[in-house]
Amino acid sequence: MKVLLLSFYFPPDLSAGSFRMEALVASLLQHTPKISTITVITTSPNRYGSFEAPADANEMSGSVNIHRIQLPPHRSGMLDQARAFGTFAWKARALVQRERPDVVVATTSRLMTGVLGAWAARHHKAPFYLDIRDIFVDTIGDVLSPRSSFLLKPLLSALERWAVNSASKVNLVSPGFLPYFEPRYPGRSFSLLSNGVDDAFIDHLWGPEGTPCTQNRPINVLYAGNIGEGQGLHNILPELTQRLGPSVHFTVVGDGGRRAALEAALAVLPRHAVTLRNPVKRAELIQLYQEADVLFVHLNDLPAFEKVLPSKLFEYAATGKPIWAGLAGFPSRFAHDEIENVAVFQPCDSMGAARSLETLKLQTIDRSHFIDKYRRTTIMGRMAGEIGLLASEHAQPSQVLS
Repeated sequence: MKVLLLSFYFPPDLSAGSFRMEALVASLLQHTPKISTITVITTSPNRYGSFEAPADANEMSGSVNIHRIQLPPHRSGMLDQARAFGTFAWKARALVQRERPDVVVATTSRLMTGVLGAWAARHHKAPFYLDIRDIFVDTIGDVLSPRSSFLLKPLLSALERWAVNSASKVNLVSPGFLPYFEPRYPGRSFSLLSNGVDDAFIDHLWGPEGTPCTQNRPINVLYAGNIGEGQGLHNILPELTQRLGPSVHFTVVGDGGRRAALEAALAVLPRHAVTLRNPVKRAELIQLYQEADVLFVHLNDLPAFEKVLPSKLFEYAATGKPIWAGLAGFPSRFAHDEIENVAVFQPCDSMGAARSLETLKLQTIDRSHFIDKYRRTTIMGRMAGEIGLLASEHAQPSQVLS
């Protein structure tokens, strides 16, 4: 069985989709013995302009072949992203045509990799497994101007319908997506396989339960991840740091389209309030988690973000550290119901955030039940099983007999 996997990000690039697909490849090799080759078509590391990681354009390891497409320099603006994806799609098209896959898999957040996967599957008359990590059509209505949204939404909605209707199987990374997808695609069943907790965070020793996180010093609060419109850090951190004063110090590790806006908003604050750092590799990130007293996550106060399930929640929960979360809608309910010692406040509400911080126990706790329930290797094992079954169901009689 030959698998063609399309992912805009793949290690050593930094993103939830990147590490998710790395785990899927490992699970496919482990759980699907009929696999002969897995071909990954992706990009050279480009998630953040401030993070560089060397990676070969063509990499072969056993039965896994990775093709990385070099993109032109780009930032996080819509036009830049469109140009970058156009380059990826054009060059990926030639690579796709050389393949003869038995199943096509695509993971997508901004929709277009899913559209590319649908084309590849139709081109080869192969079954298509679509992994949806965000509702792009829903998001643009909140983050773009009304005029831009009005012009783009009909086209993007049509592309979404084509991708979803082309898929033999669709997975949604968040159960919060169901109210959007079920009415639009009646009669279709969806898998709900989330990001889960990576083994890199499970295997690390975070300290015994009850370990105090702070003693007679400012509380060290860490945010690690994208700094974009979706996270809205520029809408919460400046006012929140002023409200809390020197009792709390924020460390923000990451990059993204709204980092400049955050830097500008923080420029007038005392230097002790926030430290901004560029993205770091996972080993260094784990060390920063170890040193933190509280882990901070925040989504912007927009309706689209009431459906998503931030991958950071899974990483943070694995550490046992207190979690301070600006969330609404489904992610807020998930955090309340599934994670112990989490303080949830309404996004962009600095007063509510300050009050909720007081409810946290500043100590490490045991979240082994959560980890066992959401272990990524288990979740990706289920996805690998679905992909293997899909390929088997669509195999030609000669393939089955062989």
